[in-house]
Amino acid sequence: MFSNSMILYQTHVKLDQSAMKPVTKLILPILLITSLIMMSACSENPDPYQPEPYVKLDHPEWSKNAAIYQINTRQFTNEGTFNAAEEHLPRLKDLGVDILWLMPIHEIGEKNRKGTLGSPYSVKDYYSVNSEFGDLEDLKSFVNRAHDLGMYVILDWVANHTAWDSHLVEEHPEWYARDWKGDFRPTPWWDWSDIIDLDFSKPEVREYMTQAMKYWVEEADVDGFRADVAGFVPVEFWNNVRRELEEVKPVFMLAEWESRDLHAEAFDMTYAWSWYEAVEQITTGNAEDLSPLYVYYSWNESAFPKKSMRMTFVSNHDKNAWEGTMYENFGEGLEAAIVLSVVGEGMPLIYNGQEAGNDRRLEFFEKDPIEWQDHPIGDLYKKLFVLMKENSALWHSEWGATMIRVPNSSEESVLSFVREDGQGKVFAVFNFSDEWKSVEFTESLQYGEYINFFSDEAVEFDESSTLEIEPWDYRVFVK
Repeated sequence: MFSNSMILYQTHVKLDQSAMKPVTKLILPILLITSLIMMSACSENPDPYQPEPYVKLDHPEWSKNAAIYQINTRQFTNEGTFNAAEEHLPRLKDLGVDILWLMPIHEIGEKNRKGTLGSPYSVKDYYSVNSEFGDLEDLKSFVNRAHDLGMYVILDWVANHTAWDSHLVEEHPEWYARDWKGDFRPTPWWDWSDIIDLDFSKPEVREYMTQAMKYWVEEADVDGFRADVAGFVPVEFWNNVRRELEEVKPVFMLAEWESRDLHAEAFDMTYAWSWYEAVEQITTGNAEDLSPLYVYYSWNESAFPKKSMRMTFVSNHDKNAWEGTMYENFGEGLEAAIVLSVVGEGMPLIYNGQEAGNDRRLEFFEKDPIEWQDHPIGDLYKKLFVLMKENSALWHSEWGATMIRVPNSSEESVLSFVREDGQGKVFAVFNFSDEWKSVEFTESLQYGEYINFFSDEAVEFDESSTLEIEPWDYRVFVK
């Protein structure tokens, strides 16, 4: 439209201006202005059939091949303090950890408290540090030491609710949700009797919470947040939080939720709850075949944008405290589940103590320190993290390669796939059953020469190859 109007205008101006009628002189500028307006309108309303990127945020570059580690400060050391936890940072760096997620650091409410020490998710004051863990200077020291080692720290943030005796209850009672009787209410349908819900229809609540989050980025130099029950809080609140935090520094945001809409403008990563549930069902014999896992990977690839990240795990504070240890929940399939959490799509999480082979359900409302020791589980994670960081096919989001299913002769119990980019290729096979399998592969994607990652043996796959694999075993071949 713009170019045609310019041609029209140029044609007219070649005429003898004195011969032009007054009406013509009036029409020409109007045509030009009209065409410019239409061009602007077209730029504001792009082609409706042209695809647009769903994820509009940029992940921190350092998250591309990161592993995340959850610290339950109360149980992490005998002292249960930031200073004592800081002593473990070189060990965690050597393990291959990049992102340190601290469970809530704030003062805990006393009214309706559960247990002796209470839940860290019952926040009394968002600007406070729980004296059980230390003080603000101790937290800053922990963050600074992590940064010196090339690691990043995110804080657990509980936006949905506060403790009953939060100072906000007295200062701003209108900021809280109410039940049908007009009383403060815990989150509906849950047994969270030690907390009461905030009302996010109030602009003042959103502004207060946003400013509190910005405070910790500005004051303690933390690198982002893990948002507790993120889906219970409106997504537009999180979208704005991300924008305001990014004005301070680039951040990494993890949502305790499983929803595509949170990835668009707010969160880098969401929980892969469905992945956990699928693998748990399979390893505990509560699934007839691998269908739950195939469903997860189908949905993850089809419904979640490529630029999103999902967090894969075999334990976290909720699973360990309320449902069972990693051994209880995955049985003989534990190692296979761990390997899949790293070489499959997703950022792997370690819950503190896993690397020491912790076989206890850690107390949640009492002191119950982890017993630290060297353990094969820690060795396995360390070895896998080296592979994940070095092989770009295993990186996260748009930096990594999509899993491509390799059909095999035992697909009811054997998972096989390839991840490949221009720099690396990984062919992985998992026997999620208690029987030996002799596996044949029906397509050519996996053809080539590899190194068996765990044995360092050279292996070649072609049209005649058959793989013998033990019960609950796994193979990772690297090219």
